[in-house]
Formats: sequence, structure tokens, C-alpha cells
Amino acid sequence: MGVVKFSNTTKKNNMTIEQIKTHLSTAETIAFELPDGTLVPNHFHVTEVGKVTKDFIDCGGTIRHDKVANFQLWEANDYDHRLHPEKLIHIIELSQKKLGIGDLDIEVEYQGDTIGKYGVDFNGQHFILTSKKTDCLAKENCGVPEASTMVDLSSQTSNCCEPGSSCC
Repeated sequence: MGVVKFSNTTKKNNMTIEQIKTHLSTAETIAFELPDGTLVPNHFHVTEVGKVTKDFIDCGGTIRHDKVANFQLWEANDYDHRLHPEKLIHIIELSQKKLGIGDLDIEVEYQGDTIGKYGVDFNGQHFILTSKKTDCLAKENCGVPEASTMVDLSSQTSNCCEPGSSCC
């Protein structure tokens, strides 16, 4: 069996709990912007703040452990509701105290056509929900070539799949 690794499958520059609390402490309002540039309606609720632990084996056989802080955003017909920054800070701090959440990266769940999971960044005005991508965590064990050694099939001639063509 492979070695045990602690991994962080989110982007390295993803916002942490302490970073979001810092931004909230100087904010007058809270706004989340989706990757397509639209804003989450300002009557959203944060229905959950939690710690998600994922234990898994990657395709190379390595056991991995991942932890993130999870915020769930939800909107309803409560158009008069506005979550204020100090209230969200209170919810986060209560979660840290009761659930033992450290300064983890934040993952946000938001309902579109299905539940989407996003990273979080800040542009000085809004919290930006960033797209997350899947990735092979064991490229060296799976034989996945580095990007520089991949062949661009669109530039190959019609006989590119003949033996010795380095296509197949």
C-alpha cells in the first residue's frame, strides 16, 4: 500500500478561515460573486459552517487525508434577510470553537442546477467563488505525461497513428 499523505485538493491560493474573518472585519456588507460574474442574491443565508474531512486512496494507491472548512450558501424567498459581516464572523468563531475548525481552506457550496463546490478569493469588494477542478494526484504512478511532452493531435497529419508516429 502507498504512503499516507495529507493533501489539499483545493487551489493553493484559496482563502482560509482567518483570511475571510479579516476581510469580514472591515466589510460593511457581504457579497459572493459566481465564476460567471453574477452575484449570489444578497438575501442569501449561510446555512452551514463545518469541517469536512475526506479520507481516500488516489489512483496510485496513496492514502490521503484532506480537510476543508465548508460554507453552504442558500437563498430563499426571505428577501428582507441580509447577513451582516459581524454575524458571519460570530457563526465562524462559534464553529471554530465547537467543531475545532482551525485555519483551514474554505470551500463554498452553492445551489445552481446542482450543488456546486467552489474555492474562495477576494477582489477587494466581493468574495469571488472560484471554479474547482479535478486532478490526478498520482501522475507519476499513472504514467500521465507532463504537459510539455503531450502531443497536439490537431497538428498531426492524417497518418498520425501509424507505428512510430509518436501519436498512439
